[in-house]
Amino acid sequence: MPDEPAQWHVFDYEGFEIHVLPQLKPTPEHAAPNKVDRYVYIGHVCRPGANADTPGEAVHFHADGDDAYKTASDAVDDARHIGKSIVDGTHPDLSVLSLVSHHHHPG
Repeated sequence: MPDEPAQWHVFDYEGFEIHVLPQLKPTPEHAAPNKVDRYVYIGHVCRPGANADTPGEAVHFHADGDDAYKTASDAVDDARHIGKSIVDGTHPDLSVLSLVSHHHHPG
């Protein structure tokens, strides 16, 4: 059922939620018609129950421009590792520190 909308995958990790949505990588117009479908992903890390569309509530990430995966599950798997690295603080660019401090009200 190719018309079925892709489903968000949610992983609980260290008190955060990693949300991943696999997507078909857009095929360039000039590509051969028999080109194999490739997948990419978008995702975000947030606190449980947070609204990912609210600024400061989630850390968004996505596949790099050159990344592509043979299957949707490969894309989800890689994205899950990225999400974990963001939570762990080992990701070079992204961190959940902004989420943690965002909800901390001195008082």
